[in-house]
Amino acid sequence: MEKVRARFEVLDERFAKVGGDEWLERVFDGGRWTEGPAYVPAGRYLVFSDIPNDRVLRWDETTGAVGVLRAPADYANGRTLDRLGRLVSCEQGTRRVTRIEHDGSLTVLADRYRGNRFNSPNDVVEHSDGGIWFTDPSYGIDSDYEGIRAPSELDGCHVYRIGPAGEVDRVAGDFERPNGLAFSADESILYVGDSGRGHIRRFTVDGGAKLAGGEVFATCDAGTFDGLRLDTEGRVWAAAHDGLHCFAPDGGLLGKLHVPEVTSNLAFGGARRNHLFITATTSVYAIRLNINGAAYPS
Repeated sequence: MEKVRARFEVLDERFAKVGGDEWLERVFDGGRWTEGPAYVPAGRYLVFSDIPNDRVLRWDETTGAVGVLRAPADYANGRTLDRLGRLVSCEQGTRRVTRIEHDGSLTVLADRYRGNRFNSPNDVVEHSDGGIWFTDPSYGIDSDYEGIRAPSELDGCHVYRIGPAGEVDRVAGDFERPNGLAFSADESILYVGDSGRGHIRRFTVDGGAKLAGGEVFATCDAGTFDGLRLDTEGRVWAAAHDGLHCFAPDGGLLGKLHVPEVTSNLAFGGARRNHLFITATTSVYAIRLNINGAAYPS
């Protein structure tokens, strides 16, 4: 297993004790654009996508082996583990959100809004009320690299919610390229990255099903933001072109964990949720930290 020295850039003293291992472990290479990490504690493995190669892979924590979980995979991108331990995935090729049931069967949760197909669902989180929230930029229909080139059937790129009964609502419609998203621990705030504008916005969750506000929470100084996750202290971790950026709940940039490749997403896992997994261009990196990831999403 290749190791790369970990470099934590401390920009605020509150970030000083966040570090952990001296090394980033490269647990996988050979991808084209890795994405969508989700840790499955029951099996002690990480699931992630290699989108252009149209496959979903699985890294086994106990053996270090990597195998193909699904191929072809409908150009799957982001995913989350729901509260019943089922994988919910965004498929760019089929332009839908799906769930793998415990028996291995596939359930389509949503593929249209008011009769029109989505652009290419990108990333997804679950609310405790059972609602599924996801972003829908156009990356999967812009070319044949990460999906299937096609015209959009909608009036833009938006954020949607699938209700417990299967109803689909558009909850935010003023994005250029909505991407990563994550709830605060008490689910009172939803953070949504706009990779088209290079910032993260912060919304107040109104009654569990609607959003209010939407002010800019943070702006990227290295490329643009992609996937988002929170830790138990309410800090927001965001994938960017030079690694992971860590923000305080007040929006201040605390520091960065630099990664050798452009990062796309991240997930906390392991028995204590202090094992951080990072998808980055061709590779997946792992590092144990002194802090713990929030319970959801995985």
